Amino acid sequence: MSSFVAKSGTVMTLKAYIGDAKTLLAMNIPKKKDIDHLAGFTIGYTANGQGPFYIHNTLRFEKPAGHAQVSAQPANASVNSPIHKFRWIHVPGSVHQGLAPFMGAYQYTVTPRYFDAQNRLRPMDAALGVSVTVSVGPFESNGMALGFTRGFTQSQAFVNHFGSSALIRPAGDELLFDTSVVSGADASGQQYTFEQEYEWLGFTARQKILGLLAEVVGNTSLYLDVFAYDLDEPAFATALLTLAKEGRVRVILDNAALHHSTTKPKPEDVFEGLFRDAAKNKTDAMGPRRADQPADILRGKFGRYAHDKVLVVSDGDKPVKVLTGSTNFSVTGLYVNSNHVLVFSDPVVSAKYGELFDTAWAGKASRPQYLKTALSNQVFTKAKTSITFAPHTEAFAAQVLDGVAARIIKEGAKSKGKGSVLFAVMQVDQGTSPVYTELRALHANQKIFSYGISDTTSGIALYEPGRKTGVLVTGKPVKSQLPPPFNQVRNIGGVGHQVHHKFVVCGFNGTDPVVYCGSSNLALGGETENGDNLLEIHDEGVATAFAIEAIGLVDHFEFLDRLPLTSATAKSKAPAAETQAAAASAGWFLSVTDRWTRPYYDSNDLRFVDRVLFA
Repeated sequence: MSSFVAKSGTVMTLKAYIGDAKTLLAMNIPKKKDIDHLAGFTIGYTANGQGPFYIHNTLRFEKPAGHAQVSAQPANASVNSPIHKFRWIHVPGSVHQGLAPFMGAYQYTVTPRYFDAQNRLRPMDAALGVSVTVSVGPFESNGMALGFTRGFTQSQAFVNHFGSSALIRPAGDELLFDTSVVSGADASGQQYTFEQEYEWLGFTARQKILGLLAEVVGNTSLYLDVFAYDLDEPAFATALLTLAKEGRVRVILDNAALHHSTTKPKPEDVFEGLFRDAAKNKTDAMGPRRADQPADILRGKFGRYAHDKVLVVSDGDKPVKVLTGSTNFSVTGLYVNSNHVLVFSDPVVSAKYGELFDTAWAGKASRPQYLKTALSNQVFTKAKTSITFAPHTEAFAAQVLDGVAARIIKEGAKSKGKGSVLFAVMQVDQGTSPVYTELRALHANQKIFSYGISDTTSGIALYEPGRKTGVLVTGKPVKSQLPPPFNQVRNIGGVGHQVHHKFVVCGFNGTDPVVYCGSSNLALGGETENGDNLLEIHDEGVATAFAIEAIGLVDHFEFLDRLPLTSATAKSKAPAAETQAAAASAGWFLSVTDRWTRPYYDSNDLRFVDRVLFA
């Protein structure tokens, strides 16, 4: 399956890049004469026999009646207020179809729109439109599936759905709390439960994790091995306790100070107690089970952390499926952090992770014991995927990270405009790492397209008009004050990281795209001291899905990062509940010239590189 679908029209070309339950639309108008009086793009789609639906613009024209308008659509629909961008990520449910949108075939139609000589929007010329049809849904390819958390508690979408004061978890420290109770309400007073909030925030990663657990719980021939770092998500914990009662699960759970205390028990300590009680009282009616490996829990941390987030499913003694990635099995990991999971249904890959678990279990999660095994300094390769399992010796850890850094450098050496690096990494300024060194320096290189985000708040590099330098943003603009028409977003201070991903995509649309991902923080300390796994995947579709994830995060947080931490807007009245009405009251309107297109056709501007790279 190709990672994109491309079509050409008489004026414009359109590419639809396929992501995980989302689509990146990239437009191009090759002939400069065709951008004269360009008013933007109308983006519409049909799905499930319904539509057309039109993407909404935050802004509208100051005097809509002076422009060609479709009366059945709101003034800010892109059919009435065209989008002033050459690419757009569509996530079903963002405006239309609610919290449970259709997944399947979507036909997108993008039409360039023009002003007349009096700067009035002309009626849409359907003959100029270009249509593509793509399958929108959870990403699956060649025995591997992807899942991403939505995160984005710092967003208009979250506030609009659940309200600015919605809780992420109930007050108190109860581990197995009731998710059916109300967590918040939107501006109209419509109440939502934690379960509804969690479905939205956890997105496809939650679907993959809970779906796998349901599969194991529902099939008594299956057995589960779990590596966990954070563990306090109530549905996840409940499923493991069910399996413990039936003797069908083993858990290696981190016991570093963050997760273990003899004086003030942590959530993981509470879970351990519940698990041991359940395992002691397991029923004998269920089976068959692996009698040689009964339900049990092992607390350990290798050198520093047992940092893997892995589920290994076995049918009897044979591993058949594995889930891995950056997502912790916790409320924060699934519903605050931006994270990913990968699910392999390949028996060879599954067997290797099964070997990893058995090795760590036999060695009691001891770093000295693990370093004596072949796994610690081995690269496992299957088809397009290579995996290393930390902790490693210092020499091997350096070799692994030097390889990632070398690929980043290779992108920078490509001919002008051809190289690209997109990344979302939790931190780029802590610890020693050749990868961090290269990622921090990327934005200064005008020969490469670089787009990155971390939770690091120093060294930020935002888009500068007239320059091709890259973008590096932070996911922690915790005190930004948004001007009208925007609602103030949540401050995530004290609830962990926004960006918990650890992935780097190199050359996503080149001849050898690759993504590095998994639980590794890509630092020497972690690679030598933590139980971790780092995956290197050479696959166009997988690289594209991760690239779209990076683009969405960077675009969103670059906007927040540009806003001052304190300003007069902090004292302004709360904006109207309806965003477009607030924009109008604040005097924010759509421009009526083609001036917005200039950066996209200036060869010395990053937006020019962006347009050419994607479209």
